[in-house]
Amino acid sequence: MTLAIVLAADPAAGHLTEPGRPAGEPLTERLAAQWRRAGADDVRIAADLTELADLVAGATGPVLVSGADLVAHTAVLKHLATSPVGPTVALVLTDPPAPGQATVREERGQVVEVGAADASGVFGGALRVGAADLPALADAARRAVGGGPLDAVDRLVADLAARGTLIFAQRVRLLVAHRVGDEAQRVAAESAVAAVDEDRAELKLSVKERDDFFTTFFVSTWSPYVTKAAARIGIGPTGVTMVSVAFAVAAAVLFGVGGRPALVAGAVLLYLGFVLDCVDGQLARYTRHFSAWGGWLDTMADRFKEYVVYAGLGFGATHAGFRYGWALALAAMTLQTVRHMTDTWYGALHDEAARRPKVVSADAGGIGGKLNAASTRVQADTGSVSYWLKRTVVFPIGERWALIAIAAALFGPLVALCAVLVWGTLAFAYTGGLRTLRARWMRVPVLTTVDAALHRDDGLLARTLPTARRPLLLAVLGALGAAGTLVWALLAVHGGGDLPVWVPVLALVLLLGAARASRAPHDGSLDWLVPAALRAAEYLFAIAIGVAGRAPAWLIFGYVLVLTLLHYDLTARLEKRQSAPPLHAATLGWAARSVLLAIGLIAGYASIALATLGAYLLVVFVASVVLAWVVLPARAHGGVRSPG
Repeated sequence: MTLAIVLAADPAAGHLTEPGRPAGEPLTERLAAQWRRAGADDVRIAADLTELADLVAGATGPVLVSGADLVAHTAVLKHLATSPVGPTVALVLTDPPAPGQATVREERGQVVEVGAADASGVFGGALRVGAADLPALADAARRAVGGGPLDAVDRLVADLAARGTLIFAQRVRLLVAHRVGDEAQRVAAESAVAAVDEDRAELKLSVKERDDFFTTFFVSTWSPYVTKAAARIGIGPTGVTMVSVAFAVAAAVLFGVGGRPALVAGAVLLYLGFVLDCVDGQLARYTRHFSAWGGWLDTMADRFKEYVVYAGLGFGATHAGFRYGWALALAAMTLQTVRHMTDTWYGALHDEAARRPKVVSADAGGIGGKLNAASTRVQADTGSVSYWLKRTVVFPIGERWALIAIAAALFGPLVALCAVLVWGTLAFAYTGGLRTLRARWMRVPVLTTVDAALHRDDGLLARTLPTARRPLLLAVLGALGAAGTLVWALLAVHGGGDLPVWVPVLALVLLLGAARASRAPHDGSLDWLVPAALRAAEYLFAIAIGVAGRAPAWLIFGYVLVLTLLHYDLTARLEKRQSAPPLHAATLGWAARSVLLAIGLIAGYASIALATLGAYLLVVFVASVVLAWVVLPARAHGGVRSPG
């Protein structure tokens, strides 16, 4: 249940006259009506902060709070109420601050400081507070009763920020929202609201403000029409996602079949599948139908679609006579997963740094500080050549799918896979190098803010080994050991021999050495690279076991694909700071899985070990998904409930 509270204590704008109402009647009633249309289940008008604190104390769900001086489209309030970025969100405007209004500074979508001298906006007089932050809101309201230089609602957001509450920023774009202080300002604001077509603006807002080059110019120019059509016929974001998956699977099949007509048809289906991949998010934003399930499904579906396409290309290249088609597909999947792991953990590092401005501002004249300043300038210069080059060189998903479609249609699966690997490697080197320099400059122990053991996928074995320091060094050694084992296995099999037993045993020892750093503090400036190094180590070791045991290439690919599903599940939960999957302990952890595969190789049953463990992990993953998104929500709501 969502409670909305309009605070009428001050400012004087709450007593401005609305046309058609008696002189002196407050405008709080209009805001209350807007909150109801925005989806609030219960709307109250609080006379002062004490009454607001009492209302908040009795609330059980999210609370929406606004002052009485806000003139805005109802859609602005609805966007704030339904924002998917976080539980606690504040409205941020670009208007010049008036007396009593709090200025804010935001970085990476977070309000990192209220009352900042170098402000990037002004508090918009409205915020949504998540259930976990309600005690802090109630306490802030009681503390702010005595008054101060800020208006009442501004004192609330300032107090929450001072407590370290994670507050996300909701910017107003295309729509209108203003805080007014007199009759002239009210009339001007209402005129601005009336001049904007609310539905047309919302459709435009469904498109991301900043997207990549291919998506911006070859998809988003026409995808909003598909979005509006889907909304009219009642298809939800989940339905669009599933159609997108079907298109990608069909494209993968056509890439595997080969032949020019099939390759061209596959390229067209892949493009249309990517369009639908954009439409599902646009539809969610347009209809404001957000859910944790939808966000999770979108993340998982994106990776599954891409890796199924890699499988189709690998099969197609092999079918065309290239011996190592599956090997290239495995390499592309491993590279992309490791890249995503670094993206996720660097993002967590950057978020933590944004909330610690004093740490970030240190050594501003160093190379990291200069890189950070240069990156900020480029990002601000939207539409410039340098801006688009920066967004394109990192090889985002739109560019990957476009490259695959064009290369496969014109040259075939082998060229498509090679192109993905070459560009992906260069992009990884570019982003990795720059991020390493910037991370050393930030000096933020990011892994102390999250459950590292969970998101590293350590498992019971890793957590019970004696603890050792230097987690990054140990993880890199483990990855190098796994890579060396793979190379040795390839040479041995190519030469017709067998892999000596001591080689995988040595690699396993190095892997378990990396596991010993599980409980060590990840407080080094580069320790955000540890999870990605461990992913690389496990994947390379599993591939080496399969190669040495002469397992079918498709079986090795399938096993690693299952591992990526487990790890992307953890990644999606890390990004939303969610708890572990229900059956996470049953996945054993990367260290124990590696031990089981090594035993299978030594016993002469590598293929059976890969197939059995892979099938077991897939069953656990599916069961965990059903429990997390169907069974447990149904129990929480006292009945049967589907995730859609």
